[in-house]
Amino acid sequence: MTDQDAEPTLGRLVEQLSEQTSRLVRAEVALAKAELAQKAKVSGIGIGLVAGAGVIALYAVGVLIWAAVLGLGEAWPLWLSALVVGVAMLLVVGALVMAGVKLLKRLAEPPETIERVKADVDVVRSSFGSHARQEDLP
Repeated sequence: MTDQDAEPTLGRLVEQLSEQTSRLVRAEVALAKAELAQKAKVSGIGIGLVAGAGVIALYAVGVLIWAAVLGLGEAWPLWLSALVVGVAMLLVVGALVMAGVKLLKRLAEPPETIERVKADVDVVRSSFGSHARQEDLP
């Protein structure tokens, strides 16, 4: 009977388990890296497409604004139609800024949870203070 025919010892089994486990972990890490690289590549392409669409949308809005100026230019002088469209756009910008500032001011306020916790702490402190005073009494 040779050593190869004999059943492996517990030490040898633990050694094999350790080797196989480390190989498995390295293989899983390599697979995870490959998957993340593929996802990053696809994400980059998606971000590029969205950015391209954003640029085209920006130009489209410019064309639509110019079309509004030209359309109003049929009834009014071109300078007046451009002025009216420009003022209308500034009104929209002002409304958006005011809404954004209002939202940011609301976010700057401390959350209600903090105020409730402070109130709870005050209640606990005052109750401990009143118990301490009662214990001092004979």
